[in-house]
Formats: sequence, C-alpha cells, structure tokens
Amino acid sequence: MKNTVALFFLTIVSISFAQENPKKTLKIVLSGYIDTYYSYDFGAPETQDKQTFLYNYNKQNNFNINIALLRTSISYENVYAKVSVHSGTYVKANYAAEKTKYLNEAYVGVFLNKNKSTTLEAGILPSYIGFESATTHANLTATRSILAENSPYFMTGVKLNHQFNEKWSVAGLLTNGWQRIEKAKSNLAPSFGTQLIYKPNSKNTLNWSTFIGKETYADEFNTRYFSNLYWDKTWNTKWHSILGFDYGMQDVSSQNTEKATWYSPVVITQYSFNSKWQMAHRIEYYQDKKQAITASQIPFETVGNSINLDFLPNSKFKIRTEGKWYHATENIFDTNTKKDNFSVTTTMSFEF
Repeated sequence: MKNTVALFFLTIVSISFAQENPKKTLKIVLSGYIDTYYSYDFGAPETQDKQTFLYNYNKQNNFNINIALLRTSISYENVYAKVSVHSGTYVKANYAAEKTKYLNEAYVGVFLNKNKSTTLEAGILPSYIGFESATTHANLTATRSILAENSPYFMTGVKLNHQFNEKWSVAGLLTNGWQRIEKAKSNLAPSFGTQLIYKPNSKNTLNWSTFIGKETYADEFNTRYFSNLYWDKTWNTKWHSILGFDYGMQDVSSQNTEKATWYSPVVITQYSFNSKWQMAHRIEYYQDKKQAITASQIPFETVGNSINLDFLPNSKFKIRTEGKWYHATENIFDTNTKKDNFSVTTTMSFEF
C-alpha cells in the first residue's frame, strides 16, 4: 500500500512538470476524507462483525476507521481525471471479492462539446444509484439505509452524460456489473444503466436510476432488473427531507419464469437547530423474502428506525451519534435468535 501511494504522488509530480505548452494550464487539486467510528451492538455478538447486510460501520465494540480517502483531481483543457486511494473497514467489506481493493475511483472524462454539456467518462466510477455515498459527510444520517447498503457504491465501465439545461440531465452506462471492478465471468454481456435527473430549482432534485444485467442467484447468472427513485427536498433553512424507493427483480432460473423481488421505501428528515447542531430521523422498510440481495439464510423483512444528533464545529468537521433499531418478522439477528436489534454508533469525520 505504501508503494502504491508513493507511486501515485510521484506520477502526479511528474505530470505537473511535463507541461509542453506553458500557455495551457494543467490543474491539480488534492482533497481527502477520514471517517473514524465506534459502534456498539446491544445484541453483543461474540464476533466483531455486526449484521451481515451492513457494510459501513460494521465492526462492533471497536474503535475503527470506516474510510480514509485521498483524492487527486486533474484537468487539462477539455479532459479531466480523478484517482482516489482508500482504506478502512468499509473497503474490507465492500471490496472483499475484488483483486483491486485500494482504488476508490479511477476514471478519465472528456467534454464532447464546447459548452461542456456532454461528457464521456470511463473507469472505476462512483455509483449513479442512490442518494447516500460512502463518504458520510454529505449524508443526512450517520449510518446508511439498508437500501443504500445493498445497492452499488461504485461501478466500473463507461458513462455518457448530457445536460439539456439547468433542469434536465440524462446518462447511459455500460458496466462490468452490479458493484464490480472486474467482470464475474468474461463471457457475460455488459450491464446497462440509466440515470434521469430533474432539478426544477435549487431546493428540489428528482432522480431515477435503473440497472439491467446478469447477476448471480443460487449460483446461476440470470438477469437482474433494478430501479431507484428518490426526491431530495430542502424545505427551508431548517428542514431537509429525502424520500427514496428501491425496487428490484431477479430471474431465479433460466429454466422457468420464477423471479425473486425486493423493495424498500425510506424517509429521512433532517432538522438544523443552527449552523453547528443538526438532528435527523430515518424510517425504512426492506423486504427481500427470497434473499436476492441480502446475505440472509431466511426471509428478510425488516423495519428500521434511527435518530442521529450531529455537532459541526466547522464546515469540514462533524461528530455524529446515532441510535438505530431494527425489527424483523423473522429471527434474523444474533445468530437467528432474535427479531430485534439495537445499536449506537458515534462517528468523527474530517473532509478537506
């Protein structure tokens, strides 16, 4: 990892000194993020791991780093690129099946027209699905929704995006699959995705993203269809809400028309007391009775409630504490012995 980071910075330095034309500027911007946490699961599992469907803050009774990230953004004329390296328990959980683990994003983009309304990007891209990212600083809650934890955080492929005007934009993607850096099988066709964004004004965002591709279910590769829809609304200086809904469908077998489905509605509401104090409430429901997505051995049907309190000494630093309660219809918690689970997570993050 040390050699990778050293090579990364040497490459940046060499590029900055290799400008052939002094009239053209090569712009390089460094940024980063670190997110530390302590989480306690009142089910007191014997292992350090929390629930199998959680991929952030998933170590319990342990001081840890969820994600530490260093990013370089490079631009030259109509071309730009981003390279980010990362580490932490989020990386260990989300990239367990990948050979390339320490690249958070690595892509190049080009503006295809003079007004920069059309772009083409290729590489390891941030996911176009959902409203909660891996870096929690901009999220309304400290931890992620079940909806976010069980949909992609990253995609590898090509993305073509067009901004029609200030209100409408659309994108199409060809990727290696559902949160994959490398294809699971080389003979699989690329997965296809779309994203439609409507921003009628600065306080409202409507986003609809879709995915179609071959993914595994019961050790078979069959077609997965997925839709994510959300509305992000800033009511005023105090109130901010997000309403989201996921629906997915997976072909179970190539021999019949049987399908496994899952869906999840979620509502998050944040209230800002002032510039330094905020709180948010989330209520969610997730149903995946045939375990198409969740790592559960029994039908998954769970209601979640969480409340978090945030302290912001300044715009770059946050301390957040969140209490979260899950209630399931089956005994899916504490080694399949309980229907309820309660945990408390405190995070301290710095964005620069």
